[in-house]
Amino acid sequence: MKQVFIIGAGRSSSSLISYLLKHAKNENWKIKVGDVSLELAQQKVENHPLGEAIQFDMNDEVARHCEIEAADLIISMLPAHLHTKVAQDCVRFKKHLVTASYLSNEMRGLHEDAKNAGILLLNEIGLDPGIDHMSAMQIIEKLKSENQEIVSFKSYCGGLVAPESNDNPWGYKFSWNPRNVVLAGQSTAQYIDHGQKKYLPYNRLFTQTDVIEVEGLGKFDGYANRDSLSYRSPYGLDNVATILRGTLRATGFCKAWNVFVKLGLTDDSYQIENANQQSYSELLEAFLPKGSDTVIQKLEYFMGADYDAAVAQKLNWLGLFDNTRITLEKGSPAQLLQHLLESKWELKPNDKDMIVMQHQFVTSKNKHLSSTLVVKGDDNVHTAMAKTVGLPMAIATRKILLGDIKLTGVQIPVMKEIYSPVLMELEELGIQFIEKTHS
Repeated sequence: MKQVFIIGAGRSSSSLISYLLKHAKNENWKIKVGDVSLELAQQKVENHPLGEAIQFDMNDEVARHCEIEAADLIISMLPAHLHTKVAQDCVRFKKHLVTASYLSNEMRGLHEDAKNAGILLLNEIGLDPGIDHMSAMQIIEKLKSENQEIVSFKSYCGGLVAPESNDNPWGYKFSWNPRNVVLAGQSTAQYIDHGQKKYLPYNRLFTQTDVIEVEGLGKFDGYANRDSLSYRSPYGLDNVATILRGTLRATGFCKAWNVFVKLGLTDDSYQIENANQQSYSELLEAFLPKGSDTVIQKLEYFMGADYDAAVAQKLNWLGLFDNTRITLEKGSPAQLLQHLLESKWELKPNDKDMIVMQHQFVTSKNKHLSSTLVVKGDDNVHTAMAKTVGLPMAIATRKILLGDIKLTGVQIPVMKEIYSPVLMELEELGIQFIEKTHS
């Protein structure tokens, strides 16, 4: 009996665990889930006869080595900076590893060791990164087979709230790690626009947005995401004139979020002591220039033309101008902001989230092609985010254990050996792109 060990039972793990447990009997698997919260792991395993939930501390080296050595494949749902430590253990014990996180330089450095150990360390096999790579590569290979030279490639993805569950002016609710949302974009975005390299620093990221229109859903804000330049070579687009990977948010979200960026409320580098002795209005006051005006007047003056009635409505809805006390004793500005947002942007039990992804291609023959994915969640546990992050990982895991994926070393899913079977099964599960050609 083969054993899969899943480290982490957080928001995005529900569909992953359900899929593997569903196939466990036929494939003769045992699925073990470890989390610092035993209760959370037990909730995800749901007393399945071939599942086991354990309390697991990643920092307990003895326990970590014991569990990894006993498994055939490890799935890490940990924060990204912890994957390398798990990967090093996987190399030591010759076990496959699957993660959804961006490939780090530290992970990349394990490529030869993983190849020598005969194992696969598969990264970026979630939603974004993950489904974006696979679906884009499928189209890129198709266009190349038609002798169509790609001159522009843009790809946008957003974890959003479904229209029927949208009851706040931000048009947003948390369906994945709130900390990652608050800290998003803090590294300079890099992309190419008509042959020119562009660098977009964090302080301007949310002021330079594109309008992305999705049929049936309307318009969204799109802002540049991380380093698009590094994907030219993996995508086989070394000479492409335009390449940009971006994030989608509801229209107006970015302009309002820029208030937090400009104020410094997304800073995570220091702690504010005795935070619970003040209100959010007083916290806001502390980040504004001194003067005798009200907090609202100071903020209007501070933001200038970047402040309007729609932005004011969003901030007011969060309670930033009233006397609501901060309940955290201390925290960084980003942590205090996150604490407030978690109470406001919570997915209620019957709420549905929504994933929207769109690829836009232009070829040298002036062919314009779009490929769009829209997925809605079932509720606040079986979310669209959990499906689109977890199912690619689960399908890839199954294919690795069955021997259908034979690659070794450190990889991302840009090879047909990975993306073709994963996309095929995702389509059977209702995760399907709609392609359209535009004049």
